[in-house]
Amino acid sequence: MTAINNASRRTKLYGWIDPTLNFSTSSHLNLPEANDLYSNRFELNQVVLYLERLPDSVQRNHVDWGYHLTALYGTDYRFTFAKGYFSSQSLDHHRQYGFDPTLEYLDLYFPKWFQGTNLRLGRFISLPGIEAQLAPNNYIFSHSLLYAIDPFTDTGLMATFKLNDQWIVQAGLTGSHDVALWTPDARPSGTACLSYTTHSVNDNLYACANGINSGKYAYNNLQQYDSTWYHKFSKSVHMATEAWYMYERDVPAIGGSIQPELGANAAYCQPGEQRCTAPEYAIVNFLQKELSVHDFLSFRTDFLDDKKGQRTGYATRYFENTISFNHWFGTTVQLRPELRFERAWDKPAFDNGRHQNQFTGASDLIFHF
Repeated sequence: MTAINNASRRTKLYGWIDPTLNFSTSSHLNLPEANDLYSNRFELNQVVLYLERLPDSVQRNHVDWGYHLTALYGTDYRFTFAKGYFSSQSLDHHRQYGFDPTLEYLDLYFPKWFQGTNLRLGRFISLPGIEAQLAPNNYIFSHSLLYAIDPFTDTGLMATFKLNDQWIVQAGLTGSHDVALWTPDARPSGTACLSYTTHSVNDNLYACANGINSGKYAYNNLQQYDSTWYHKFSKSVHMATEAWYMYERDVPAIGGSIQPELGANAAYCQPGEQRCTAPEYAIVNFLQKELSVHDFLSFRTDFLDDKKGQRTGYATRYFENTISFNHWFGTTVQLRPELRFERAWDKPAFDNGRHQNQFTGASDLIFHF
């Protein structure tokens, strides 16, 4: 890989292999936990290949360009696919392993627009949030409940404007969340975000209105209002906090006469209602302590209230705590064991509705290449 990348200069080809192992008190599925979907198994979550050229956004002299392509194979395709991008593997055939062309976009950088502006066109990660489905981009192997049910990718155009060293503005037009533009579920949707970093660089606040349209029921047509706060306590301790509110309107009622869309849950509406608004809200906190240049600890706690059960299948409040140890062997191998406990407060929601509590011990092992 070093020889290939040196030969191609600014174009880089790299990736990783991510096998995982989990032990769980559930015997079938760990849902809504992600990404170790299947209980008590060794599996291959991700084999990922990146091909990218990054635009030079440090200089202010000339227009530059870049691109990014991601190919993903493994069980995690169930959490990355968008409807219309080989989605029948999951929606129609329910395959354990699958392929997803997760990201494909073009970047254009204009140094004279404000203090630098980047235009991104294609399929890209939905803007707000701390976590990402791609394994190395996370503090912890498993994902928070908050992240497991929010949007993953959008397709469209996104502009990022740097106003100065403290303020960044983003605005975009997409086809709503987790759908290709050519599907019937695509809706013209607006996204607007504002980022502020303090002069000390100890704090960053980031707020987004993400994928905003009429909010009427369609595949993952979530109306998301998200905010994150990053705070550095010291050189070796920092914290990341995220909260969001989401909803969809006119969601079909469970047990009603309206058939829900394939892959999109119905909601527990009031008796007699055929459709209703289904809201969710959640908050998560990550606290990290660096132990050495190769090791850190991470502690996560999060709360999710799936008011009408439209995202998880169960109308209940969830609470989760996870502690994880991250160790690098050299510069290419990464080990992330964790212990996780979660509870559904109002009804059994784990292991296909059998239990109110779930405990898992899990780890992944990322081989970078």
